[in-house]
Amino acid sequence: MINVLFVCMGNICRSPMAEGIFRREIAKAGLQDKVNVDSAGTHSYHVGSKPDLRAQNAVGKRGVNIGNLRGRQVADTDFERFDYILAMDSSNLSNLMRRAPVKWHKKIKLLLSFSRKYPNLDVPDPYYGGLSGFEENLDMIEDAVQGLIREIQMLQPGDQKPG
Repeated sequence: MINVLFVCMGNICRSPMAEGIFRREIAKAGLQDKVNVDSAGTHSYHVGSKPDLRAQNAVGKRGVNIGNLRGRQVADTDFERFDYILAMDSSNLSNLMRRAPVKWHKKIKLLLSFSRKYPNLDVPDPYYGGLSGFEENLDMIEDAVQGLIREIQMLQPGDQKPG
Protein backbone atom coordinates (compact mmCIF):
# COMPACT_ATOMS: atom_id res chain seq x y z
CA MET A 1 0.00 0.00 0.00
CA ILE A 2 1.26 3.48 -0.90
CA ASN A 3 0.24 6.18 1.58
CA VAL A 4 -0.18 9.79 0.42
CA LEU A 5 -0.76 12.80 2.67
CA PHE A 6 -1.70 16.25 1.35
CA VAL A 7 -0.85 19.16 3.66
CA CYS A 8 -1.86 22.81 3.82
CA MET A 9 -2.13 25.23 6.73
CA GLY A 10 -5.57 24.56 8.21
CA ASN A 11 -6.77 21.49 6.30
CA ILE A 12 -10.04 23.07 5.17
CA CYS A 13 -9.28 24.30 1.63
CA ARG A 14 -6.34 23.10 -0.45
CA SER A 15 -5.42 19.78 1.16
CA PRO A 16 -8.98 18.39 1.38
CA MET A 17 -9.56 19.47 -2.23
CA ALA A 18 -6.37 17.61 -3.20
CA GLU A 19 -7.47 14.56 -1.21
CA GLY A 20 -10.85 14.51 -2.95
CA ILE A 21 -9.45 15.01 -6.44
CA PHE A 22 -6.75 12.38 -5.84
CA ARG A 23 -9.34 9.86 -4.59
CA ARG A 24 -11.34 10.41 -7.79
CA GLU A 25 -8.28 9.97 -9.98
CA ILE A 26 -6.90 6.88 -8.25
CA ALA A 27 -10.32 5.27 -8.68
CA LYS A 28 -10.26 6.14 -12.41
CA ALA A 29 -6.77 4.62 -12.64
CA GLY A 30 -7.85 1.46 -10.79
CA LEU A 31 -5.43 2.16 -7.93
CA GLN A 32 -7.90 2.52 -5.06
CA ASP A 33 -6.76 -0.81 -3.54
CA LYS A 34 -3.09 0.18 -3.77
CA VAL A 35 -3.15 3.78 -2.53
CA ASN A 36 -4.30 5.22 0.80
CA VAL A 37 -4.88 8.98 0.97
CA ASP A 38 -5.42 11.54 3.73
CA SER A 39 -4.97 15.25 4.34
CA ALA A 40 -3.87 17.37 7.28
CA GLY A 41 -2.84 20.87 8.28
CA THR A 42 0.35 22.19 9.79
CA HIS A 43 -1.71 24.27 12.22
CA SER A 44 -4.56 23.32 14.56
CA TYR A 45 -6.93 26.17 13.62
CA HIS A 46 -9.63 23.97 12.10
CA VAL A 47 -9.23 20.55 13.73
CA GLY A 48 -12.58 18.76 13.48
CA SER A 49 -14.04 21.26 10.98
CA LYS A 50 -15.58 20.39 7.64
CA PRO A 51 -13.85 21.76 4.55
CA ASP A 52 -14.65 25.37 3.68
CA LEU A 53 -17.97 25.57 1.80
CA ARG A 54 -16.27 27.29 -1.12
CA ALA A 55 -13.85 24.36 -1.39
CA GLN A 56 -16.72 21.89 -1.17
CA ASN A 57 -18.63 23.73 -3.90
CA ALA A 58 -15.61 24.03 -6.19
CA VAL A 59 -14.77 20.31 -6.06
CA GLY A 60 -18.47 19.49 -6.23
CA LYS A 61 -18.58 21.14 -9.66
CA ARG A 62 -15.90 18.63 -10.67
CA GLY A 63 -17.87 15.64 -9.38
CA VAL A 64 -16.17 15.24 -6.01
CA ASN A 65 -17.75 15.30 -2.55
CA ILE A 66 -15.46 16.23 0.34
CA GLY A 67 -18.18 17.10 2.85
CA ASN A 68 -17.39 14.06 4.97
CA LEU A 69 -13.76 15.11 5.58
CA ARG A 70 -12.72 16.74 8.84
CA GLY A 71 -9.70 18.91 9.52
CA ARG A 72 -6.82 17.44 11.44
CA GLN A 73 -3.30 18.53 12.29
CA VAL A 74 -0.22 16.68 11.07
CA ALA A 75 0.85 14.14 13.69
CA ASP A 76 4.42 13.07 14.40
CA THR A 77 3.49 9.53 13.34
CA ASP A 78 2.54 10.81 9.85
CA PHE A 79 6.20 11.24 8.92
CA GLU A 80 6.82 7.52 9.26
CA ARG A 81 3.40 6.32 8.07
CA PHE A 82 3.13 8.20 4.76
CA ASP A 83 5.28 7.56 1.68
CA TYR A 84 4.44 10.93 0.09
CA ILE A 85 3.87 14.04 2.22
CA LEU A 86 2.87 16.74 -0.23
CA ALA A 87 2.77 20.36 0.86
CA MET A 88 0.62 22.87 -0.95
CA ASP A 89 3.15 25.69 -0.62
CA SER A 90 6.70 26.49 0.40
CA SER A 91 5.66 27.83 3.81
CA ASN A 92 4.01 24.53 4.77
CA LEU A 93 6.91 22.65 3.19
CA SER A 94 9.30 24.53 5.49
CA ASN A 95 7.10 23.82 8.51
CA LEU A 96 7.05 20.11 7.69
CA MET A 97 10.83 19.98 7.14
CA ARG A 98 11.51 21.69 10.46
CA ARG A 99 9.20 19.32 12.29
CA ALA A 100 10.12 16.01 10.62
CA PRO A 101 13.10 13.90 11.61
CA VAL A 102 15.81 14.27 8.93
CA LYS A 103 15.45 10.62 7.91
CA TRP A 104 11.95 11.39 6.57
CA HIS A 105 12.78 14.57 4.64
CA LYS A 106 12.96 12.80 1.28
CA LYS A 107 9.23 12.01 1.56
CA ILE A 108 8.27 15.68 1.86
CA LYS A 109 7.78 17.62 -1.38
CA LEU A 110 5.67 20.32 -2.93
CA LEU A 111 2.57 18.85 -4.57
CA LEU A 112 3.35 20.86 -7.68
CA SER A 113 6.70 19.11 -8.04
CA PHE A 114 4.54 16.53 -9.88
CA SER A 115 2.95 19.13 -12.16
CA ARG A 116 3.78 19.62 -15.83
CA LYS A 117 2.04 22.99 -16.14
CA TYR A 118 3.00 24.52 -12.76
CA PRO A 119 6.24 22.78 -11.72
CA ASN A 120 7.44 23.56 -8.20
CA LEU A 121 5.10 26.50 -7.69
CA ASP A 122 2.93 27.07 -4.65
CA VAL A 123 -0.78 26.32 -4.66
CA PRO A 124 -1.85 29.71 -3.28
CA ASP A 125 -4.11 29.85 -0.24
CA PRO A 126 -7.60 30.78 -1.52
CA TYR A 127 -9.10 31.31 1.95
CA TYR A 128 -9.15 35.12 1.90
CA GLY A 129 -9.78 35.47 -1.82
CA GLY A 130 -12.72 34.97 -4.13
CA LEU A 131 -14.22 31.89 -5.70
CA SER A 132 -11.87 32.04 -8.68
CA GLY A 133 -8.98 31.17 -6.37
CA PHE A 134 -10.55 27.80 -5.59
CA GLU A 135 -10.99 27.06 -9.29
CA GLU A 136 -7.37 28.01 -10.00
CA ASN A 137 -6.24 25.77 -7.12
CA LEU A 138 -8.17 22.86 -8.57
CA ASP A 139 -6.59 23.32 -12.01
CA MET A 140 -3.15 23.16 -10.37
CA ILE A 141 -4.09 20.21 -8.15
CA GLU A 142 -5.59 18.21 -11.01
CA ASP A 143 -2.44 18.63 -13.09
CA ALA A 144 -0.11 17.64 -10.23
CA VAL A 145 -2.24 14.65 -9.24
CA GLN A 146 -1.84 13.25 -12.76
CA GLY A 147 1.94 13.41 -12.39
CA LEU A 148 1.76 11.72 -9.00
CA ILE A 149 -0.39 8.93 -10.44
CA ARG A 150 2.10 8.46 -13.29
CA GLU A 151 4.89 8.04 -10.74
CA ILE A 152 2.88 5.57 -8.65
CA GLN A 153 1.97 3.56 -11.75
CA MET A 154 5.66 3.28 -12.65
CA LEU A 155 6.48 1.69 -9.29
CA GLN A 156 6.79 -2.03 -9.75
CA PRO A 157 5.98 -4.55 -7.03
CA GLY A 158 9.01 -4.74 -4.78
CA ASP A 159 10.26 -1.27 -5.73
CA GLN A 160 11.37 0.87 -2.87
CA LYS A 161 8.77 3.51 -2.06
CA PRO A 162 9.95 7.10 -1.95
CA GLY A 163 11.17 7.67 1.60
